[in-house]
Amino acid sequence: MVLSIVPLQKKLKQQRFSPFYVLYGTESYIIEQAVSAIVKYSLNEEDKDFNFSVYDYMETPIQAIMEDAETLPFMGDRRVVVVKNAYFLTGVKDKSKVEHDLTTVERYIQEPAEFTLLVFVVPAEKLDERKKIVKTLKKSGELVAATPLSGDSAVEWIKDRAMQKQVHIDTDAAQYLTAKVGNELMALIQELDKLALYAGEGGNISISVIDELVPRTLEDNIFSLIDDIVHKKIDAALRTFYDLAKQNEEPIKILSLMARQFRIIYGVKELFAKGYGEKQIAGALKLHPYAVKLASRQARLFEEEELLQMLDRIAEADYEMKTGKMDKQLILELIMLKMAN
Repeated sequence: MVLSIVPLQKKLKQQRFSPFYVLYGTESYIIEQAVSAIVKYSLNEEDKDFNFSVYDYMETPIQAIMEDAETLPFMGDRRVVVVKNAYFLTGVKDKSKVEHDLTTVERYIQEPAEFTLLVFVVPAEKLDERKKIVKTLKKSGELVAATPLSGDSAVEWIKDRAMQKQVHIDTDAAQYLTAKVGNELMALIQELDKLALYAGEGGNISISVIDELVPRTLEDNIFSLIDDIVHKKIDAALRTFYDLAKQNEEPIKILSLMARQFRIIYGVKELFAKGYGEKQIAGALKLHPYAVKLASRQARLFEEEELLQMLDRIAEADYEMKTGKMDKQLILELIMLKMAN
């Protein structure tokens, strides 16, 4: 059975243990939480030194790990054996430094020790479902998918953690935070905890607070630059551009991101005209929902023909930069002036 972290923790709390756990995925925070929960609910604090082992498949022969799994616990009822980097459960080529006898694992999972919780940690997006060993583990063990949060689940997770920290964050601000930070949990935790500390107990984490405390990305700056251009605030747009130049951002890269943003605006405008909602557009264009929301505001300021003209100007500027027709910074300044007019 494939679980998420919450139902796994619930089962462990009820002392409903499995002989095997396979924790797979790229979200390291969920994997860490799962391992911690398995150890916490299966071992007494005083037993951990003797009955908790962690091995790296890349450095330790699997047969030695299985031998440990079959060893009786010392002064306790159970032992927990964790196997990190268990890539033999995926389709990835084995690059470990030692030779493994995988038949020992196959024999063990047919008759597991009743006192051992064997945990395989696989830092990969998916397992190789064609392998017999994976099928067996799936049938007789628990699989935990440690996948990054996305969309509504990320927003709800942020709001829930904010509540735990005794602060408030609304849906728009939570979406904005994921747009700036991404969905990687450790990064979100670091930023959210910092924001909660700033807001204080009973406080509110607003978009303006996020803007103040969360570092701006290059994409954030490009969005602000374009927003200033479309609102005819050329002085503000040029200030942003000069700040980026001081940070040694390459003009061609800035132009490329400008082109991407105008393509997004054009795509959003087209799909809105066809009756798509924001969530449908986000899915169709593979964009963050908050990016769609912001692009839709900008899209209202343009006719489709104007957006196509903008993209033509950017394409022309790109050609001029790459052929050395004029100084790159000057080309960007001129195109921004043309766009604002």
